[in-house]
Amino acid sequence: MLSRERYDIILNLLKSKEIVKMKEFVETLNISESTIRRDLSYLEEHRLLKRVHGGATLPENSYEADFNTKNIQNKFEKDKIGETASKIVLDGECIFIDAGTTTERMIKYLQGKNVTVVTNGVTHIPELMKYSIRAYLTGGRIKNTTGALVGVETIESLKKYNFNKCFIGVNGIDLKTGYTTPDIEEAEIKREVIKKSQKSYILADYKKFGKTSFVSFGKLEDSTIITDRLPAEEYRKQTKIKEC
Repeated sequence: MLSRERYDIILNLLKSKEIVKMKEFVETLNISESTIRRDLSYLEEHRLLKRVHGGATLPENSYEADFNTKNIQNKFEKDKIGETASKIVLDGECIFIDAGTTTERMIKYLQGKNVTVVTNGVTHIPELMKYSIRAYLTGGRIKNTTGALVGVETIESLKKYNFNKCFIGVNGIDLKTGYTTPDIEEAEIKREVIKKSQKSYILADYKKFGKTSFVSFGKLEDSTIITDRLPAEEYRKQTKIKEC
């Protein structure tokens, strides 16, 4: 079993329980305790879990607010980010718009443009229909808290597309851990979309900088960041930044 596969199993176990003991890791993965210890050390170093006596637990940053809670936070900043992102989209392009409250803000500014949108955001559909934008919804399981479609079916449906640009939401941006999100399955979607896009953009308000969430899905240099304002100039050394 590849190390990446073990990491996913370990993190999924931790999502289902408050604390997982070393014995359960060994029995589930059918590998030695020394290998488990190395895996836990690696994941703790990347701030994806916290070692405790006899096992591990999730860090506090694994929590994710639901869609309605997120939607009322930093509304002005999100709207400016969405407007700025929409100006990058050209007529004739096929783009991916990630599920999320910041990415949703760009939809109304696409009105009148000849574009094709693919999304895994169930909550994006009413907005896309409202502005008569040609759109496709991926398959997958609905994540009720965020309205995102996730899982194997989502990944498979994305494989047939090639995007000019993608616009991705994020929960944390950090110089060391890169782009992060609380959900393993959503992280996989974001990785796949970035891989299938000629250019990728991360949409994030200034409060996302300096934070690390549960799972990393990309390095800073992988994408251009669109934000309302940049709290620390050090980020410009690692990637392109577009401020509203």
